[in-house]
Amino acid sequence: MAAKKLRVHIENTRNKAGIFHTLPAHWAAACARHRALARRIGEVSFGWDGDVLESTLGDADLVIGVPARRDDLAVRAPRLRWLHATSAGVDGVLPLDWLPRGVIFTNNSGAHGRKAEQYMTMAYNLLNSRMAAIMANQHRHHWEALFSPSLTGKTAVIVGLGDLGEGAARAAKKLGLKVIGVRRSAQKNRYADRVVTYRQLDRVLPQADFVVLAVPLTAETRGLLSAARLDLLKPSAGVVNIARGPVADYGALEDRLRRGRLAGAVLDVVDPEPLPPDASLWTTPNLIITPHISCDDGEHYIDISLDLWFENLARFLAGKPLRRRIDPQLGY
Repeated sequence: MAAKKLRVHIENTRNKAGIFHTLPAHWAAACARHRALARRIGEVSFGWDGDVLESTLGDADLVIGVPARRDDLAVRAPRLRWLHATSAGVDGVLPLDWLPRGVIFTNNSGAHGRKAEQYMTMAYNLLNSRMAAIMANQHRHHWEALFSPSLTGKTAVIVGLGDLGEGAARAAKKLGLKVIGVRRSAQKNRYADRVVTYRQLDRVLPQADFVVLAVPLTAETRGLLSAARLDLLKPSAGVVNIARGPVADYGALEDRLRRGRLAGAVLDVVDPEPLPPDASLWTTPNLIITPHISCDDGEHYIDISLDLWFENLARFLAGKPLRRRIDPQLGY
């Protein structure tokens, strides 16, 4: 007897940028790339902001995209076995008390590392070359020769060694930087010269020429780069945040940038987003702000994401543990 085909629902959110929308054309192309796995899938539906959600959840086995309404999922989606978030960060849906018992929850970790590496190559160079000050001088029509040292031999302290952190570490090594990785365990990483735990963070911060925040936002990481820790950095150091805004104390960071206590910062994430027009961060000297675009491929994000999903589908069908599974206790 042929195996029963899986019912899949794909949920989209209109207020997200178009590169995050999974359209029928994306799905068809992914199925063409993964023909054998696609034959195990039956009906597929596409929803927008819950418009067809209730009519599809009842018989959905797999859902791609976290629904805005998540209450009583065990009743509303009695057949649900696997829910996949199309983002890497899931802090917006924590705590996971809404997740039905026995339902696997995965994220999109793995879709961002290559773009993160490219962004971080830019960020290291921007900070080292004092580009924020050079751009400010240009806008003021002011000529000043601001010389900078070579990047080679400088030290990057990278907090978090997941997909984003590894991308930051790869970029650092290619530029000749030394890399100190920081994470929950001191397990070695192929892109880091040394790995320490969060408990040792204060010991390595004074060595940093660059501090890169690449951790998920959890209760443990909220406010991780505090005012006290910023004061452990040498005045020539720079900060890059590609994680989440609340991981760092931005008020303290702004103060130290304005006083010249830190050399510069590149922030791809703020809180709230979008950053309000009257926010003082906009005018902070030696600060470059990018609008949360560091790690997402603007042309192929959904293609990359669906390839990762189909890779996991093969494991799901084989009864193997899924990759990128979220631990409800850790929040990532």
